Amino acid sequence: MTISEELRSRNFSIYGQWTGVLCVILCFALGIANIFHFHWVILFSVFCLVSCFIVLFIEIPLLLRICPTSPGFDAFIRRFETNYMRAAIYLALSIIQWLSLIAATTSLVACAVFLLLAAIFYALAGVRGQAFVNSKTLGGQGVAQMIV
Repeated sequence: MTISEELRSRNFSIYGQWTGVLCVILCFALGIANIFHFHWVILFSVFCLVSCFIVLFIEIPLLLRICPTSPGFDAFIRRFETNYMRAAIYLALSIIQWLSLIAATTSLVACAVFLLLAAIFYALAGVRGQAFVNSKTLGGQGVAQMIV
């Protein structure tokens, strides 16, 4: 299945996964861009960078097979294999970034918006009863099984 076929599938978990990939890029770029503040915005920037790597491992399952990680970290990431659990983690990460507005209005709000959008997509997939589907492009079942 190509990317365009996946996006036309009308499965909200695919939309959530691709939005998650956008979140990785945004969180990394904006986390670094905002880390140079001399205010306590720096704490939210560091958390944004940490959440970038958490989302990266959640959305690209191939990384758990090829990166040396601890069993505890693997167990933590494997908790988020359902639509509702992914919606919950994205919502929690989004709320933390929304709280960065207390410190100062920065571009971290873009991360909060996209994390919330991913949470909404995963929640919609859960409510509609759609099965969670990994994108084959992002290391879903087909690619991960070829590695092993």
